Formats: sequence, structure tokens, C-alpha cells
Amino acid sequence: MKIIITTLLVLVFLSPALSQSLTEEERSMTVAELENTRDMLEESTSGLSSAQLNFKSSEDSWSIAECVEHLAISENSFGEMIKGALNASPDPSKRAEVKITDGDLLAMIRDRSGKVKTSEPFEPSGKFGTYQETLEVFMGLRDTHIALVDETEEDLRYRYGQLPFGTIDGLQIILFMSGHTERHIKQIMEIKESEGYPLN
Repeated sequence: MKIIITTLLVLVFLSPALSQSLTEEERSMTVAELENTRDMLEESTSGLSSAQLNFKSSEDSWSIAECVEHLAISENSFGEMIKGALNASPDPSKRAEVKITDGDLLAMIRDRSGKVKTSEPFEPSGKFGTYQETLEVFMGLRDTHIALVDETEEDLRYRYGQLPFGTIDGLQIILFMSGHTERHIKQIMEIKESEGYPLN
């Protein structure tokens, strides 16, 4: 009997660490991030003509349409990364490997002072069809990710992903995805301010 009681007590004390859900603050903050960058993208591209969507400030730069395609490709890739993290069991022992705060992570990915060339799989190539079809792919994926954060009872802080700079937790994968969207919205605004950008 003593063994059973001891076992039950151990499980009671360990279970919060192994099955901890998001706090309401974490959940609402992350949903707000995702909704805000989704709305920013929609606002920054709404009503643009074909000439505006496809304008390039230089031969080797991206157009607005290509930025949106890159975001759709990335949203899908981050979604697969999130699925991979959720398919793994929660592991509190790896928590110490996460060295970056949520705020520092967002600040880093939003900062366009250092330009980074994307790898080939993330290069725009027209894979989703028309611009409108591409935007719809992005919006559908983003809505799926918002719903996941809004509804999940899984512990995202004890799931992990790997990026070139190190380990991040499952919630940070989602925050990084949102910050990445904002980074390219800034690029879209830069394109709009470029010399020669069509007025209509």
C-alpha cells in the first residue's frame, strides 16, 4: 500500500512538468502575434495592381508577389516543424538548451539590418499558381496555426526545434514564424518605396 501511495504522489508532482499547457498569457500573446502579422500582410498587399505586385527594384531583387510566395512556402515549412515538435514527447530535460527569450527571438527575426539570402527550397518559383492562389495558401495555413495555438492543450515549451543559431521551444517556432512574416512585410514596404515603383 505504501508503494502505491508513494507512486501516486510522484506522479502528481511530476505530471505538471510533463503535461503543462500554455498559460493564457502565452496563448493570447501568440495568437495576437499571428493575427497581427496576417492582417499586416493583407493590408500591405490589398488592392495592388499586377504591375505593382510584379515590380522589381533590381534584376536580382524579389517582387512583392515573390515575397508573398516565400512567406507561403515558409509558413508550410514552419508548420511541418511544429508538427514534428508535437510528435515528440515532452522533454523537460532539454529545456536548458533553449538559450533565447521570446522577445530576443522576435527582435532578431524582425531586424532587416542584416540581409540573409534564403536557401533554394524557399526561393519563389510560382509553385502555388497565381498571386491570389498563393496568398490564399498562406492565409489558410496561418488560420490553421492560429487555431492550433488557440485550442491546443499540448505543452509547447517542452517540445523543441532546431534553427541555425540553436534550440528553440515549440512556442518559439510559432513566434519565429510570425516574426519572419513581419520581416518580409518590411521588405514589401521597402519595395513600395523604391524608385520606379508603379503608382497603379
